[in-house]
Amino acid sequence: MAKPSDDPQFFHWPPPPGRSRESSIRLGAQGRFFHADEAVEHEGLARAMHAWIGKHPIDGRMVLVNGYDWTYFQVDDVPYFIEGIAETGGDAVLHLSDGSQELWIGDGLYAGEMDALYTWVKHEKDGGPYLAKFRAAAQLGLEPWVEERDGAATVVFRGKVLTVAPRAALQGLPRPHSPAHTGNTG
Repeated sequence: MAKPSDDPQFFHWPPPPGRSRESSIRLGAQGRFFHADEAVEHEGLARAMHAWIGKHPIDGRMVLVNGYDWTYFQVDDVPYFIEGIAETGGDAVLHLSDGSQELWIGDGLYAGEMDALYTWVKHEKDGGPYLAKFRAAAQLGLEPWVEERDGAATVVFRGKVLTVAPRAALQGLPRPHSPAHTGNTG
């Protein structure tokens, strides 16, 4: 069944009468949604909102798109969070905040505040790839790929040594463009 979002003009449509495309919805740095500074408490709604995340195809701003309507929203840190990671036959399967799973291609590992780690995900999604933050449990899940080298813990993944670069190193760097990208951008 076709949804309004299937129409190529979907992002050109005006908002419903009396409404705006701007919203007071915000995704906090810890992955929790807020509306007018009130936390979204309904788990089902919060889960759905994570699944609606995307980028506006014209201006590149973050939007929530449910197939029937869309609105801009604010992202404090990153749009996606890595909830867990599992080793499967030497591969790392990332469990993401939108309920999806994907193979990690290991194209960069960045450290932010409080030693939070970040990497690129959603390479195939419109507007992708997107930067995602590892939750604490997911960071611990990197253990199968951690080796000690020169007295420091290093992530070795698919034959690449992923040096953990400061997140500030992302400024001015090109984003990886496809799953074929395998270089460490950090």
